[in-house]
Amino acid sequence: MSQSESDALVFFGATGDLAFKKIFPALQAMAKRGHLDVPVIGVARPEWTVDQFRARARASLEMHGGIDPVAWEKLCGLLRYVSGDYSDPATFQALRKALGAAQRPAHYLAIPPQMFASVVAQLERSGCAKGARVLVEKPFGRDLASARELNRILLESFDESAIFRIDHYLGKRPVNNLHFFRFANEFLEPIWNHRYIESVQITLAEDFGVQGRGGFYEETGAIRDVIQNHLFQVLTNLAMEPTVSTGSKSIRDEKVAVLKAIPPLETKDLVRGQFKCYRGEKDVAPDSRVETYAAMRLEIDTERWQGVPFYLRAGKCLPITFTEVVVRLRRPGNLYRDLNLKPNALRLRISPEILFALGMNVLGPDEQKPGQSVEMVACRQHGADEKAAYERVLGDAMEGDATLFARQDYAEEAWRIVDPVLKADTPVHEYEAKTWGPKGFEAIVSPAGGWHNPS
Repeated sequence: MSQSESDALVFFGATGDLAFKKIFPALQAMAKRGHLDVPVIGVARPEWTVDQFRARARASLEMHGGIDPVAWEKLCGLLRYVSGDYSDPATFQALRKALGAAQRPAHYLAIPPQMFASVVAQLERSGCAKGARVLVEKPFGRDLASARELNRILLESFDESAIFRIDHYLGKRPVNNLHFFRFANEFLEPIWNHRYIESVQITLAEDFGVQGRGGFYEETGAIRDVIQNHLFQVLTNLAMEPTVSTGSKSIRDEKVAVLKAIPPLETKDLVRGQFKCYRGEKDVAPDSRVETYAAMRLEIDTERWQGVPFYLRAGKCLPITFTEVVVRLRRPGNLYRDLNLKPNALRLRISPEILFALGMNVLGPDEQKPGQSVEMVACRQHGADEKAAYERVLGDAMEGDATLFARQDYAEEAWRIVDPVLKADTPVHEYEAKTWGPKGFEAIVSPAGGWHNPS
């Protein structure tokens, strides 16, 4: 083990849904690859024994991916459990004892943000913060002010270099592939600018609703839930300038530079929608004005992107589930301009499959149709042995690789962009489930040529 690698993993909220659905499967996968050989200490309120905690982990694996006998035996031997209230010093004294000789623990706060202050303070007082890292789940606040307050709390006990703000979306390999795609293909750079690109659209569509999580969605909505984090990460990967190295600082510097160049979102460049019957969901207010759909238009005030609109949209209960980028190039201005040909386009699908498509114009089949648009498509499914998002982000955090994590300035810049519309009383337009958004209103922020809506 290197001197920078964490020598214990502590995760608060160990009996919660996130741990059950995502964290235990990720830990087993890490153990299977030989990437986990340190104590894993769960901390939660239920007064369980370690055997009950292990039973919970086993039930999780049986339901989410299955049990690998060898990896499970290894993980089971690493599991520890501390029960207690997060505001009780005795809980953290017990944690300090459970850590034993560990000097560089990673504390993963898989708990609501309102509990962070108490836990961080107790980690500091008990000595558990010394030499440690802290991992926190999104959302990093609800707006700019709360994000700044959250960062203030974390920075009182941890250096910025020891804070890992998790957006599991960055753990997905296809999202990482956007950066590789940008800078490993030399043919892109000459056209990757406002001279050739007319618009960029990014879509995250889901064909399901809130799935019983109405209370959570009432506190978030589509903008907070996926746009200012997930889709902004996609945007910065697409729009960033070349980095001087593949080191985490260079990459994160350039991502922050993109956000700093985006003016605050204006209400005229936003459409919010709510699928019909959302207000009938459990724990949803009968007069709720929370958006389950949002589409917006942003601009990046740099030389490269001057005048190029970036269109982002996300929504629930849409016709299909997919995440995709469409980069439309300017229309041809050559001797075939009278044929009204479609602009060339690059289409990058991130999920459910990984797809690259190049839209181009070719000679048509007959004299009546002299030109037609076709796509050249390369596609592959996700690899069977590919790391899941939480396996990657937990492993990177424990190794001290900060590339996939949001820095303080990134988190605050992302909130700065959407803050004005979060505070504004903008209308929410109803839309039918399994449609592409509010009828008529979607066009207010629709790209030239319209959104690409796959069937």
